[in-house]
Amino acid sequence: MFLDFYKLREQPFGVTPDPRYLYLSPGHREALASLFYGIETGRGFLSLVAEPGMGKTTLLFQLLQRWKGYIHSAFLFQTQCNSRELIHYLLEDLGLKSDGEDIVRMHSELNDFLYRETKAGRRVVVFIDEAQNLSDAVLETVRLLSDFEAPDKKLLQIILAGQPELSERLSRPGLAQLRQRIAIPARLEALPAGEVVRYIHHRLQVAGYEGPELFSAEALELIAKRSRGIPRLINNLCFNALSLACAMQKRQVDLETVQEAAEELSMGFSVPKPKVSQQVVRTQTLAEGLRSSLKSSYKRIHDNILGRRLLSGTLLLLAIGGMGVLFGTRTRSATAQPAAVSDPKAADSGVAKSPDLPPEQRLVVAVLDKPFADRPQTGTTGGSIESFTYVIQANDTLRDLCMSMLGRYDSNVLNKIRELNPGLKNPNLLEVGQEIRLPLSQAK
Repeated sequence: MFLDFYKLREQPFGVTPDPRYLYLSPGHREALASLFYGIETGRGFLSLVAEPGMGKTTLLFQLLQRWKGYIHSAFLFQTQCNSRELIHYLLEDLGLKSDGEDIVRMHSELNDFLYRETKAGRRVVVFIDEAQNLSDAVLETVRLLSDFEAPDKKLLQIILAGQPELSERLSRPGLAQLRQRIAIPARLEALPAGEVVRYIHHRLQVAGYEGPELFSAEALELIAKRSRGIPRLINNLCFNALSLACAMQKRQVDLETVQEAAEELSMGFSVPKPKVSQQVVRTQTLAEGLRSSLKSSYKRIHDNILGRRLLSGTLLLLAIGGMGVLFGTRTRSATAQPAAVSDPKAADSGVAKSPDLPPEQRLVVAVLDKPFADRPQTGTTGGSIESFTYVIQANDTLRDLCMSMLGRYDSNVLNKIRELNPGLKNPNLLEVGQEIRLPLSQAK
C-alpha cells in the first residue's frame, strides 16, 4: 500500500462518494447552486444529468449534507422496479412501515407523513439516482408524486439524477408532462485539462499529502488526456499510477509510470513498439519478391476460401523458381557473418517489464499485479459476506455509516448487517464503543 510511502492519511482516489473529496469545479459549483436554490424555493422537480463517473452521487451527498437537519430525505438507488416497489422503497427509506401491497394505502400513508413534516417546518426531498433506468410507467408514477401539495407549497421535492439517456427519455412526447414540471435542469460536463490538475491536487490535499509535487507535469497532462476529464477515470488512473510508482520506489509519478498504468487499465493507450535491431544480410531482389509473394498469398487465404488452392499453386511455382536464389543467399549469409548468440537472461519474460529491479522489488510488482480478489480480505462472517469491524463513535447512526461507506441504505443492506450481527437487537440504537460488523461492499 502506498499510503505510508507517500505519507498519506487515507486513500485519496477512492471509489466511494465521500463529500469531503468533492472538487467544486465551476460546472459542479453551478450545478450545486442550482439544486440548492431549487430546494430552497420549493420548485418541486429538479434534475441532474451527467456522463457516468462525473460525480453525480457525490454532488447529491454534498447537497444532502448542506441541508442536514432541515430536510427529511429519501435516497433511492433501486431503479429497476415497478411503481408499487418504488413507493414501497420510498416509504421504507422515510422510515414508514408498509406491507408494500396496497398502493392506495401507501399513497395515503405518504400523504399523511408529508402533512406532518410540513406542519413541523421540515421539507421532504426525494433523491432518485440512475433515474434513466426507470420505465415510462414508473416515471409517470414519479410525476404523480408531485401532486402532493398544499395551496401555497409543494409537500414533496424530487430530484432526478441520471445519465444523458435521462434527457433523451424525457424528450419523448409521452413524458411531456413530466418534462414540463422540471423547473431546474442541472448538468455536469467533463473537466478541462486545467481543472483535472486542480482536481488531483485537491484530493491529495484532503488525504493529507504535504510533500513536493507528487505527479510530474507530463504525467498530469497525460492523465487529463487519457481520462477525458471524467473524475472516476482520473481516480482509477491515479490510483494505479501511485501503486506502480510505489512498487518501483519512485517518489514522483512520472510520464512512463502513467503510460504503463493507462495501458493496464485498457484506456485506449498503446505504447509505441520498440525498434528491434535486426542483424540480417541483404537479400537479392528475387528473394525479396519471393517473400512478398508468399505474404500476399497468405493474406488471400483470409479473404477468399479459394485462397488455399491459390496458395498451394503459388508456393509450388515460386519454390521451383526461387529455390536456387534462397539457398544461395542463405549460404552467402552464413559465411558472411557468424550467427548471433542468444542471451537467456534477455528471454526471461518474467522480468521484462522491470529488468533493473532487484528480486525483492520484482516480488512487490508481482504482488501488486495480482487481482484484488486474490489478496487476503479483511474478514468474512455470516457465510460468504465479506465484512469489517467498526467501533461506534459519538453521533454515529447506522444510516450515515451505510451511506458514507457503502453508498446506500436499504432493506438489502440491513439484511446483510443483521446477518453479520446476530446480537444486534435494534439497529437504530447504537452505543459509543460498540463494535459492529459492516459489509465490505454494497449489498446486492
